[in-house]
Amino acid sequence: MDVTQQNWVLVSLAEQTLTLYQGNNPQSNWPVATGKAGAGELRGSGGTPRGWHRVRLAIGATAPRGAVFVGRRWTGEIHTPTLHKAFPNRDWILSRVLWLTGLESGRNRGGQVDTLSRFIYIHGCPDEAPLGQPISHGCIRMGNDAVIALFDLIGTGTLVRIVEGA
Repeated sequence: MDVTQQNWVLVSLAEQTLTLYQGNNPQSNWPVATGKAGAGELRGSGGTPRGWHRVRLAIGATAPRGAVFVGRRWTGEIHTPTLHKAFPNRDWILSRVLWLTGLESGRNRGGQVDTLSRFIYIHGCPDEAPLGQPISHGCIRMGNDAVIALFDLIGTGTLVRIVEGA
């Protein structure tokens, strides 16, 4: 992919970071939490899919910080410690949702390895949730302020590359 003239995103599973680039120049860098199962493209693996992706949909532009999303729709709830305690097993998807689609047929697109049908997102998580370590169900979790900042800088169509190394 030629990214020399555009904004794009690099996610490093080894470093647990997301870096926004403009061409070859890094612009911003944030800690993330990726799949607890490590790298993996197979449906049901819980791994974060590697390779080239594109932001298919950007959801939540007008939602408040901490807005709770279920099925890519804002529930009307705002995440609080009390709400978290009431639903301790919920996979919290907060503030913004950047839904990814794979671009590499047979690797992260199509069949049992399709990133889009696996519902792999870049999304916000509770403020108290740890970042910098692989603990998600395959998505890329960011702090709420970070995902809102990223959302405001990129949009639908932005390229995202997920790599195992640095």
